Amino acid sequence: MPTGISRDATSIEGPVNPPSLRKFALFWLKIGCISFGGPAAHIGLMHREVVERLGWMDEKRFSHALGFCMLLPGPEAQQLATYIGWRMYGAAGGVISGALFVLPAAILLWLLSLLYVLGGNIPAVAGFFDGLQPVVVALIMMASIRMGRRSLRRAAPIIAALVSFGLLTIWHVPYPVVLLGSVAAGLLLPGRFGIEKSDIPTGIETGGQTYRAGWMALALWVIPLGLLCVFEQGLFAKLATFFSTTSLLTFGGAYAILPYVAQASVANGWLGAPEMLDGLGLAESTPGPLIIVLQFVGFLAAYHQPGELSPLVAATLGAIVATWMTFVPSFVWIFFGAPHVERMLRNFRLSSGLAAVSASVAGIVASLAVWFAMHVFFDSAAGIQWFSITIFLGSLAAHRLGVVPLILIGGLAGVLRQIVT
Repeated sequence: MPTGISRDATSIEGPVNPPSLRKFALFWLKIGCISFGGPAAHIGLMHREVVERLGWMDEKRFSHALGFCMLLPGPEAQQLATYIGWRMYGAAGGVISGALFVLPAAILLWLLSLLYVLGGNIPAVAGFFDGLQPVVVALIMMASIRMGRRSLRRAAPIIAALVSFGLLTIWHVPYPVVLLGSVAAGLLLPGRFGIEKSDIPTGIETGGQTYRAGWMALALWVIPLGLLCVFEQGLFAKLATFFSTTSLLTFGGAYAILPYVAQASVANGWLGAPEMLDGLGLAESTPGPLIIVLQFVGFLAAYHQPGELSPLVAATLGAIVATWMTFVPSFVWIFFGAPHVERMLRNFRLSSGLAAVSASVAGIVASLAVWFAMHVFFDSAAGIQWFSITIFLGSLAAHRLGVVPLILIGGLAGVLRQIVT
């Protein structure tokens, strides 16, 4: 049995006939390669495979695990994968499942990022990304609509979404302030955001747990961050600090944190708004969590500011820093914080605070769509971009085709436009 977290009848209950660790690792590598779509698609895939097909976890435990992961900052699908691995094989299982869920997307996005910077001067490649950008704006707009339909069913959630939109779009209030304000509203007004006391799960097993794996994960996060801040004190230290901060603020899915990331990255001169849209398009077309787009931000930031390094070497290091600081904290929350946070899951007032965040996310994502639309549909020199508006409207009309087909169609339309003109 893997070492790292002690296993006993009250803490970790795996399947009766668990697979070998090798088969377990191959399973999560497969999941990492085929997990296209957003968090809902990822969670549905895990449920179908882990609960329905393989029987590694029962329905009640899966539901409890999902509720726990949704309380945490960071990508909930990756945390759910980590939690499942932890339940089955302790710390080693959590590392295997959590890492392999992300690794295929990280490698693929790194390759696509190389293609992006090396092929940017090729007209066909440039045309592809011109067609991709309005598709991404449409995807963000549709995500906002889906979130609104799911969470905006009462007066308080609607007000929270509108206030969040106005604060970000009109008054340019920093995202962390909006996030904290949403939490405060939920804490002060429990029950107003769609959470009732009967909705709070009870009887969750917290069990015993050694904290060795949690301390190790914390060290793997904090020590590199500290070393960069003390000895490097340049771009990589700034990237490490920035992405560590975003890992603490990512509630409500990747789209919720993207306004903060996009605006801060542009303000820091790491990349432009069109490049951020291109990165989102690339991340949408890869498997794994959408928050992997932060790797693209780190890649381009270091590519544009390589210092004494080769641009490609610097870009690769920037991508590694961004990915490390984004995903390692998730292992801290799972391994170190699980017993404490699972108890919080039964706290009515805290659950109401998180429900308020969920309500605000629709407005936050809408503000992201508006911010990107202003950069894609209007050019200070060329005026209104009718081609981009046409692709955007076509993507909204054909949204049932799915993400990857829309991206390919939009990109090919951009290539044809380059050929014709």
